[in-house]
Amino acid sequence: MTDSFASQTRQEDRATWVRLRTLILLRWMAITGQIITIAVASQILELQLNYGLLYLAIGASFIANTIAMFVYPENKRLSENEAMLTLMFDVSQLAFLLYLTGGLNNPFALLILAPVTISAATLRLKSTLLLGIMALALISAVGFYHIPLRTADGFILRMPDILAFGFWIAIVIGVLFLGGYAYRVTGETHSMSEALLATQMALAREQKLTDLGGVIAAAAHELGTPLATIKLVSQELAEELDDEILREDAQLIRDQADRCRDILRDMGRAGKDDLHLKTAPLGAIIREAAEPHAQRGKSLHFDVSPAPGGDNEQPTIRRQPEIIHGIRNFVQNAVDFAEANVWIDVHWTDEVVLVRIIDDGEGYPNHLLGRIGDPFVRKRRSPPDSRRPGYEGMGLGLFIAKTLLERTGAELSFANGSDPFLPKEERPVRSGAIVEAIWPREVVARPEDAERRALGENQRIEA
Repeated sequence: MTDSFASQTRQEDRATWVRLRTLILLRWMAITGQIITIAVASQILELQLNYGLLYLAIGASFIANTIAMFVYPENKRLSENEAMLTLMFDVSQLAFLLYLTGGLNNPFALLILAPVTISAATLRLKSTLLLGIMALALISAVGFYHIPLRTADGFILRMPDILAFGFWIAIVIGVLFLGGYAYRVTGETHSMSEALLATQMALAREQKLTDLGGVIAAAAHELGTPLATIKLVSQELAEELDDEILREDAQLIRDQADRCRDILRDMGRAGKDDLHLKTAPLGAIIREAAEPHAQRGKSLHFDVSPAPGGDNEQPTIRRQPEIIHGIRNFVQNAVDFAEANVWIDVHWTDEVVLVRIIDDGEGYPNHLLGRIGDPFVRKRRSPPDSRRPGYEGMGLGLFIAKTLLERTGAELSFANGSDPFLPKEERPVRSGAIVEAIWPREVVARPEDAERRALGENQRIEA
């Protein structure tokens, strides 16, 4: 479900990231720079220019900006087509200015890179390619067809042909490189933001489930005594209806009923945090994480034992939602791709706690092994996998699990149990994917002195 949600989000128009006011501000800066440049060219450099057409081009940008400011609200966000048309206008206006001022002999021709870079960072690939082709076509055209720059004495300012050609090559490479770089980096940043959002949603869900479990356990624990008392007294009343003490028993029944009512009201308003669920033995927590996938047709084999050098007493660790959800995701992945068996090894020493999940499937693809844990490792959808109906294989689930476990101090590694090119009969039993998570023991284990202390009374969950 998480992968599908993220994939759907990624298909949304990237153009909605940019406000119209942002492009308006950039255009005002461009207009100001153009006016200053023309003033310097006329007053200081004394160049012969067609100032009427130059100010006409700048005036068109000025009018377009003014209309956009008054017609659209400040929070207007551009659609894909609106953003593309806005940037095409800027490219056309700049190309026209270059035509009037020497073409590629004008060093400001380099500014053609700006609209293409903005497009790569905000629009989809199709729109960016269209704008880039348009920019390259216009910059190539003004390289051949332009009004030359002339000084007051009539001298033509012109670069040697080889330098003009080199400048054109530099602009073409700049458009391709900066456009591709901006598109790739922006896409990866957006992917990471989506993945982190999905991680937060998964963690919040697991935290809610944990809190709900605490409330339920606390209810069963706290209501046990009064309900038992009510049952006992009811039995006594049924047996001794003529006894004088029935009045006291009836009073006791009422008192205990009131107590039940108060507890239910208290828990309904805020709930109580069951201290028994705060910590649990390491093996119990790992089994709890794997339990939802135990009845899916694959055999789960648990090995909970001390590693060489570790004591026989199983450590008690904090029951963190990050650990449960992360291990559960890795177990799900192993069960999905296993042939028949999944092994979950849980070991500990005085220094570290280790959890290793292995399956007997095909293992990770070799070309993706170094990128496991990155969100959206596949750029194109693969054909549906019969073992995982609806699974799109974008890597987001593994990213969430890895991120959550690393939050708790774990160090993760991924490997394959055998060479995928070996014949199937020569592979070891544990031949599939291997996930190993190692924590420093002091990070996740409950201190030994705390294990000896009484848990005390369940504490109220403050609203």
